[in-house]
Amino acid sequence: MTFVIAVQGVRAETYEVDGTHSSATFSIRHIFSQVKGRFTQVSGSITYDPEEPEKSSVTARIVAASINTDNEKRDTHLKSADFFEVEKYPDITFQSKGVKKEGEKLLVTGTLNMHGVEKEVTLDVEVLGIGPGPRGRTVAGFEATVTINRKDIGINWNKPLGVGKLMLGDDVKVTLSIEAGSRPEAGK
Repeated sequence: MTFVIAVQGVRAETYEVDGTHSSATFSIRHIFSQVKGRFTQVSGSITYDPEEPEKSSVTARIVAASINTDNEKRDTHLKSADFFEVEKYPDITFQSKGVKKEGEKLLVTGTLNMHGVEKEVTLDVEVLGIGPGPRGRTVAGFEATVTINRKDIGINWNKPLGVGKLMLGDDVKVTLSIEAGSRPEAGK
């Protein structure tokens, strides 16, 4: 179940993603199971208006070389030309184009730029909460999910297993768990 927490009286505010308390994780089918991984360097900003969510916007950046699956050999392969080509395409970015409230969630549509390919995607977003945080800043929590077909962004490597199966699935499930803090007011 997904729900949005509407906070009465909160005006539109811009939040900076806290990379220490945020994560970008993914999973993909590997033979008969799922392999999970994460990117450890996530940044961006979110302007969120709980009263008029359609006025909200998101800009995000993930450092492709920060991929980590807890397996050094696999991570090296994922950074290579077979997958992310991190030397050629160091960043994965997202820029929202529109936000729509649908039931208790937000649909954030925008441009994903990954592996040299721009693709329009829609993130399903749950607003986890907004409230006071450390150092007098307001803190907001969001969780976004999207499934991306890796072939749509030019990541085609696979290996036949000899029984009519391939080693990897095409669909990658991505989850962004974001904690973001309001920008400090000028002069404070």
